[in-house]
Amino acid sequence: MSARIELFRRSTALYGGNAAFIEDLYERYLQDPESIPSAWRGHFDAMHQEAANEVPHGPVRENFRRLARERRSRPTSRAGGALEPVAAEKQAAVLRLINAYRYRGHQVADLDPLVLREKPQVLDLDPAYHNLQPEDFDQVFHTGSLYAPNRMALREIVALVRQIYCGPVGSEYMHIISTQQKRWIQKRLEGYRAVPELDGADRRWLLTLLTAAEGLEQYLHNRYVGQKRFSLEGGEALIPLIDELIQRAGRQGLKEIVIGMAHRGRLNVLTNILGKPPQDMFDEFEGRVHVSWREMAGDVKYHMGFATDIDTPGGVVHVVLGFNPSHLEIIDPVIEGSVRARQRRRLDRTGDLVLPVLIHGDAAFAGQGVVAETLQLSQTRGYSTGGTVHIVVNNQIGFTTSNPLDTRSTLYCTDVAKMVQAPVFHVNGDDPEAVIFATRLALDFRNQFHKDVIIDLVCYRRLGHNEADEPSVTQPMMYKKIRGHPTVRARYAERLTEAGELTKDAGELMVEDYRRSIEQGVVVARPVLCGLDNPYKVDWGDCRGDDWDSAEVRTGVARETLCALTEQMLRVPEGFELHPRVEKIWGERRNMAHGDQLINWGYAENLAYATLLDAGFPVRLSGQDAGRGTFFHRHAVIHDQASGRSHTPLQHLGPHQGAFVAIDSILSEEAVLAFEYGYATAEPNALTLWEAQFGDFANGAQVVIDQFITSAGTKWGLCCGLVMLLPHGLEGQGAEHSSARIERFLQLSAERNIRVCVPTTPAQIFHLLRRQMLCKERRPLIVMTPKSLLRHRLAVSGLDELAEGGFQPVIGECDPLAPEGVERVVVCSGRVFYDLLEARRTRALTNVAIVRIEQLYPFPRAAFTAALAQFPAANEVIWCQEEAQNQGAWDQIKHRLHDLTPATQRVYYVGRPTSAAPAVGHRAVHLEQQERLVDEALTGRINPSMNRRI
Repeated sequence: MSARIELFRRSTALYGGNAAFIEDLYERYLQDPESIPSAWRGHFDAMHQEAANEVPHGPVRENFRRLARERRSRPTSRAGGALEPVAAEKQAAVLRLINAYRYRGHQVADLDPLVLREKPQVLDLDPAYHNLQPEDFDQVFHTGSLYAPNRMALREIVALVRQIYCGPVGSEYMHIISTQQKRWIQKRLEGYRAVPELDGADRRWLLTLLTAAEGLEQYLHNRYVGQKRFSLEGGEALIPLIDELIQRAGRQGLKEIVIGMAHRGRLNVLTNILGKPPQDMFDEFEGRVHVSWREMAGDVKYHMGFATDIDTPGGVVHVVLGFNPSHLEIIDPVIEGSVRARQRRRLDRTGDLVLPVLIHGDAAFAGQGVVAETLQLSQTRGYSTGGTVHIVVNNQIGFTTSNPLDTRSTLYCTDVAKMVQAPVFHVNGDDPEAVIFATRLALDFRNQFHKDVIIDLVCYRRLGHNEADEPSVTQPMMYKKIRGHPTVRARYAERLTEAGELTKDAGELMVEDYRRSIEQGVVVARPVLCGLDNPYKVDWGDCRGDDWDSAEVRTGVARETLCALTEQMLRVPEGFELHPRVEKIWGERRNMAHGDQLINWGYAENLAYATLLDAGFPVRLSGQDAGRGTFFHRHAVIHDQASGRSHTPLQHLGPHQGAFVAIDSILSEEAVLAFEYGYATAEPNALTLWEAQFGDFANGAQVVIDQFITSAGTKWGLCCGLVMLLPHGLEGQGAEHSSARIERFLQLSAERNIRVCVPTTPAQIFHLLRRQMLCKERRPLIVMTPKSLLRHRLAVSGLDELAEGGFQPVIGECDPLAPEGVERVVVCSGRVFYDLLEARRTRALTNVAIVRIEQLYPFPRAAFTAALAQFPAANEVIWCQEEAQNQGAWDQIKHRLHDLTPATQRVYYVGRPTSAAPAVGHRAVHLEQQERLVDEALTGRINPSMNRRI
């Protein structure tokens, strides 16, 4: 390293006084050798040939600075073109000034339409800070890497960088590590002077869009006084922004755009961009319900989604606006998942065909953690979508009563995006042309580098949080300014009129034409295309059947097929060194396939995937340890102990199999589960599974469960076949890692919205997963999976159980008991069954039968009734659960047990007493409780303190 630095020091000895200038040349040489003079290029080429390796920037820069200090203290010759020391220092100062504008110009940019706060004093941007005096302003200096003439007067340089970096576009990109990306942005900003190329027709169209944005809001405000619509007024520039985004994306070859946004401006986007008929929106305001919505709960108008096809210069672009609940940013990962599924369907591995667009509010973008989680997904292998265009509609306020200073701790609401090296382009929403420039720049960056990019549309909110709100009560100064502030459209119309590009009458005619169209209820957006045959559309037609009980679904697979698939799964590449424990598992699975050993859970689960893949169904499995399995049971991905490379056997079953992917996700539940939900809604024919490391980790994603998984079907008519695998079982591990909160899912169960199952055997999970794909009424499936049962000696199945039969919602008595001798039937779900079974066998009890309910919702009424009917002499039915009385399934199914139990039988509860925590923290106490509840269930010694007869 030191030899190369010395080499560079000697090769530049004559030029130390020009340190900053030479440093800039060297930076440009590293980026593009052809961009510098040939003499310097040859100089650097020779240096690199001698050094054999690239010279690091840091030592080179320090060398330049040291040489400059040495040169200041002695006379300097102009030999070789070197500057005099004073001139060299001034030149270096100019380059530092240019760089300061790149770094910090955004802080004093003209971004706020209302000018609510004084701009900060940024010393770096003052030429005097760099020892550049007024007499230097007419001096000519090298412009370095500035995309401008090589030499300019300082006065011109300052005017140029102020125009580029301190105008209506404030650019943050110098935090990006990649020199290539920074240079690309610099070239676009500085080469175009941060001004878009627009002709007269472009400007008139821009005014047309602003007229539509303002016209819709004013019409709705007058027609539906006081009704909530979350107006876009103050941020009307969003409409031309999205229009430009769609048209430019289409021109660049994109075929599909999926948009996620919250309430603000949603009705405007639906009407003026996507072409939703205004009459449909009027019906929603007036409470007229369409036939298709009468059987569903429906939702408010500003949550609704839409899909359309829009013509662009590059062809038709399919545009989708996702449905969104009031949880604002939760839509972000849902959209990303939907986009990933659409990209997979189009074989779009880089994101060149499908684009995600997320529209945020400023307070939500800064305040909600799912934003950061979604950003963290953006560059990971299992979740990347090739870059997202983020648009922040920055009203500079959260809820009406919020003080803007209390909405975040960062300088900008967008600062969280810097953690993924995303550039941020702040733009003044009152300057529509600047908005168009920022839009083009952002989209082109995304398509060039396939990374996230942020457009911060700095605007304001003319009305309150909603139309019934009075914002001036808590924000008097802001709203005093807003009341006297011209609208975006008015300002731009005046600008065009003053430029001679528009007459006042023509501008007024635009307003009248739009109002006439909206009153007639006709589509007012760009012409949208209807009836197009799109082979890539999301089609749930085959999965909306009416076989809820799935009695006719055949899920068994021929034994020969199972054995053949096992052989394929157990193959490893030549020279692949398995871990000894995995090698043992491989041997056991081979024995299971040959019938020499009973099947365990991990093998049965992998066989379920293999059979579906063999039938052509794709399978996507994700979770924080999905490949191996948290409990060392799955091993869908194996690792070479010698090289570290991985191998996924399920990807190598045959040439015509479905695609399989197992993803070890980031340490996130909310964003990852939402992503998988979005993926599952857009991929009807794939089995999509998310596994929680422990079932209670789903707590961190409860909003996804509440607002999407369990309710989207009845609110919005959306279908989804997502599978949630939630390890569940009280095993003495404390309050956490015990309960997947069955009670919550059962409380959310209604209207055939989900299935909730607690399988207890390998055969059951095999048939359950296959049923999920083969049945004709697809719904989300919630599976309480085991932990200790993964290797329990009794929790096994025979190969014939996989080859024959199907999933059993209720499993009756498994031992040969005489029905007439049974006095008591214990009904349970989950792992407690094995505790009961072992205790009964140990005690040799023949008067107690055990019935397992494997599907808690929809409750299997017929199967349960049939199981009870096997024991007509029993006079007690005991529901036994290991969860606390106020948790588990009891409170949600006790009415069903009562309804389906004969009048001659009494129903009792046995389990733990009510508790605020899911489980105790001491294993000894846990074991004592478990032993007690098992004893009570088998003996009928009911604890009166917690049992209540029904």
